Amino acid sequence: MVRLVVSTARRAGLDPVVVVVPPEAEGIRQAVDHDVTFAVQERPLGSGDALARARSAAGRAETVVVLSGDVPLVRSETIQAMVESHGETGACVTLLSAVVDDPGALGRVLRDDRGRVTAVAEVDGAPPEVLAVREINGGVYAFHGPWLWDNVGRLAPSPSGEVYLTDLVALAVSQGRPVEALQVEDPEELLGVNDRVHLARAEGILRRRIRQRWLLAGVTMPDPATVYIDPSARLGRDTVIMPNTHILGDTRIGDRCEIGPNAIVRDSRIGDDCRIVSSVVEGSRLEEAVDVGPFSHIRPGSLLQRGVHVGNFAEVKKSRLGPNTKMGHFSYVGDADVGENVNIGAGTVTCNFDGVRKHRTRIGDGAFIGSDSMLVAPVTIGEGASTGAGSVVIQDVPPGAVVVGVPARLLRPRREEEP
Repeated sequence: MVRLVVSTARRAGLDPVVVVVPPEAEGIRQAVDHDVTFAVQERPLGSGDALARARSAAGRAETVVVLSGDVPLVRSETIQAMVESHGETGACVTLLSAVVDDPGALGRVLRDDRGRVTAVAEVDGAPPEVLAVREINGGVYAFHGPWLWDNVGRLAPSPSGEVYLTDLVALAVSQGRPVEALQVEDPEELLGVNDRVHLARAEGILRRRIRQRWLLAGVTMPDPATVYIDPSARLGRDTVIMPNTHILGDTRIGDRCEIGPNAIVRDSRIGDDCRIVSSVVEGSRLEEAVDVGPFSHIRPGSLLQRGVHVGNFAEVKKSRLGPNTKMGHFSYVGDADVGENVNIGAGTVTCNFDGVRKHRTRIGDGAFIGSDSMLVAPVTIGEGASTGAGSVVIQDVPPGAVVVGVPARLLRPRREEEP
């Protein structure tokens, strides 16, 4: 969540970005990229104390924006609107709020009879008239910087010993300083995440937003609710994402592709006019007009060049398949360089591991690999060469030659068969 909040702050143009963390926060430090400043809150003494820890790192900014790490759904556009409103009204404090049907345990925004914000009240021990208020505080603020740093140290601890950031609102009002609340149109932006139920709901909202953005950008999804697209993925126009498909990590998918149903594509580059059905593609690149599946696995480090066909129940690992090569079904190609227009028969295996080291297989252009061939690496199959069905190839095959048997032996050069 912190990573998402930091990303939102950047998109909103906030700089510098300071993240307040507890001492044991190595996981947060690793999750957030290094273009931020970290401040440490030694003891969990509340949000007000956490903000005070950021003082030295925040510099002399005229406006200080505070985002809560457990409110990950606020949009960068909303933050920008809050900052603009803060400047236009000359407020000392501007906060985001929303009117909701069920405020639950969220803090309430209190107003006087003229509609002016007077305080943010916590619900613990609050009287019925406070609990009846439906306007909730979102935990996102813009402060006048010099006033903030002069006053954050004046906050008194609550009975629990914590210092509440929300007390700054009442403090500003008591000093006669203006406080504004900007109500968001979509209350979901201010959803706080306090347990795994909230986390699942927030993730669902984020994924719905992502899908909506790509639908409006020209991507088709027949059943959007069953599609998962990570924020870092990019999709081309007129691409179709079928049900039960996951587009994960740093993935780029070209135009006019069809991905799914039941496909997983992770950290990969997919060219235009590709089709991936009920298969997994990881850390690989597919050039234009490649089709994969169903039920195949393209493992990391693979390159499938233009027009390659990988059929059902096949696996490719750390290999290059040249243009228009066909690998129909039930085959494994690992640590291999395969030329163009190669036919790889059913059940072919590149035996790349000798128990200690991995070895490469090289197959020349136009070769024909018969069904159930075992190519024991390191081995080279020359251009236009053929292996008979069930061959176990343990030696290099010359260009144009035909080998058969176990172990494979030279039957005759192909050119000798021609009249």
